[in-house]
Amino acid sequence: MSPELNRNWLHNAHIPVYMGGAELNVATALSIWNVPVKYCTALPVNFMSSEIVEELNAKNIDTTPIHFSGNRIGVYYLQQGADLKKVDVIYDRADSSFANLKTGMIDWDDVLKDCDWFHFSAISPALSQESFEVCKEAVKAASSKGLTISVDLNYRAKLWQYGISPDDRMPELVSHCHLVMGNIWAAEKLLGINNAIKDSNGKSVNELIDAASESMNEIQQLFPSVKNIAYTFRLEEKYFAVLQQPTSPTASMILPLNNIIDKVGSGDCFMASLIYGLRNQFEAADLINFAAAAAVGKMQEKGDATNQTIESILDNVNSYSL
Repeated sequence: MSPELNRNWLHNAHIPVYMGGAELNVATALSIWNVPVKYCTALPVNFMSSEIVEELNAKNIDTTPIHFSGNRIGVYYLQQGADLKKVDVIYDRADSSFANLKTGMIDWDDVLKDCDWFHFSAISPALSQESFEVCKEAVKAASSKGLTISVDLNYRAKLWQYGISPDDRMPELVSHCHLVMGNIWAAEKLLGINNAIKDSNGKSVNELIDAASESMNEIQQLFPSVKNIAYTFRLEEKYFAVLQQPTSPTASMILPLNNIIDKVGSGDCFMASLIYGLRNQFEAADLINFAAAAAVGKMQEKGDATNQTIESILDNVNSYSL
């Protein structure tokens, strides 16, 4: 829910509603880019769930893995144009169908059949101990089937409220992963990887790239299965990203942040672009430029998920490089 402030949401009796969520935003982008994708979540049996499923099916997202149980759909409220990383967000996910999932409820063998990739975000295990256990069950099943596994280290302090530090939980999940996306601060919060830079203020691009490389090197030492890591930096007026593969870091072009409409979902678009580029064997520089351009393009769209095409992203890459 994205209310317009200054009491306009009250005066107009209107709040825009977006279907979103980190994993769903990734799934939506990949489906637009003609990558076959399944989406697994939990929803109650009611007319709103039916409408959501119909909409996902219309986007060519396979909804057969959705588990129907519980009584309510998780919601969050974020003022228009705001940033999920800030404190304005209000989460209303307690006792949602997803939050009430428990191990054994989802048949992962059935969900993951015919799949070659499994993606999840750090938001899912942040909800509760039970949600963490379900995520662990999922990554273990995906790992046993030989799937490529990716994770977005998106840290949400308001969600890690069940008495466990995230860096006591996330390493167990990341140990199964092959692709990790995040930033130096999320890696510190979620994986316990210290870095000397506490924020980006006053830091040069080269200082941030060096800090990213140091953090990513430590991830690769701690988690040998991780072969690709990407960090993003969204600064006041510019955006860039760094990709670490088994050899050395590759930085993207530095992109200007113009015409920003909605920051929500830019990281998810970046994540989807990494998956797309790796599946299509992009070279390192092409991959990180493609993902960075896609993320900036998403910030020029309203809502959680992107509507950009591969062609429009590549056009943006070319325009930025001129």
